[in-house]
Amino acid sequence: MSDIVIEQPAVVEAELNYLVANGEKPATYAYEPPEGVPLRSGNYQTQRVKISNARVSPPPGGLSLDRNGFELHQHTSALTDFSDPAAIERIYYPESEALLRRVTGAKRAVIFDHTLRDGRAVRADHVREPVKFIHNDQTFVSGPRRVRDHLPPHEAEELLKGRVAIVNLWRPIGWTVESSPLALCDSRSIALNDVVPSDLIYRDRIGETYAFVFNRQHRWYYFPLMSPDEVLLLKIYDSAGDGVARLTAHTAFDDPSSPPDARPRRSIELRTLLFF
Repeated sequence: MSDIVIEQPAVVEAELNYLVANGEKPATYAYEPPEGVPLRSGNYQTQRVKISNARVSPPPGGLSLDRNGFELHQHTSALTDFSDPAAIERIYYPESEALLRRVTGAKRAVIFDHTLRDGRAVRADHVREPVKFIHNDQTFVSGPRRVRDHLPPHEAEELLKGRVAIVNLWRPIGWTVESSPLALCDSRSIALNDVVPSDLIYRDRIGETYAFVFNRQHRWYYFPLMSPDEVLLLKIYDSAGDGVARLTAHTAFDDPSSPPDARPRRSIELRTLLFF
């Protein structure tokens, strides 16, 4: 990318992929599916929406994880090379757990997996491409199941009596995001009938995520040109009520303000259980 500074617009218009509900439960494979089986089932349709630049046009009162479902933080990692899974778990996991406890007030944080993404056509093993379908990584059914999957039975049941949340921590790696940024939907604009459970098929189990149908009330935001010294927190699941954001929706998208020589996006996302 050239060194020319590009002024970012307050709002962009882009096409996002929404599910068209037909009464059938869609499914996505987390690995290369059997021959003849599509990676993703379901009928998706693009909708042209406005996506506000949250750096210059945030909602009134600013953004909050518990109000809007996402927020941005400055944080420099001690890890610069994310190619070694052992180093990610040894260095990046503990510092990220500490960050999540500090900014959310959670008493305990347990990271249960991570995903590396790369927008290049040729990617290393175990590295996935950015997902350009609107989704949320868990449902109200699979959220509590994650606690039971990753903690001893008695401990899990005790913790599930209190407030439990799942939050993703998303960070660019290598360089500033110039293409395929994340669009994030304000939780307050999502209605319960906008979400559709979807199977996520692993080799050894079936998880559940949410796909989303179109709603003109959805309010979308993004943070252009995120750097590796910035992290996004995304609310995936929350057992709390009383007006607390319980989930959000997100998707990578083709930013029309990206320069023609934009570098492919590289990022890492951590999925974390939070106990309050």
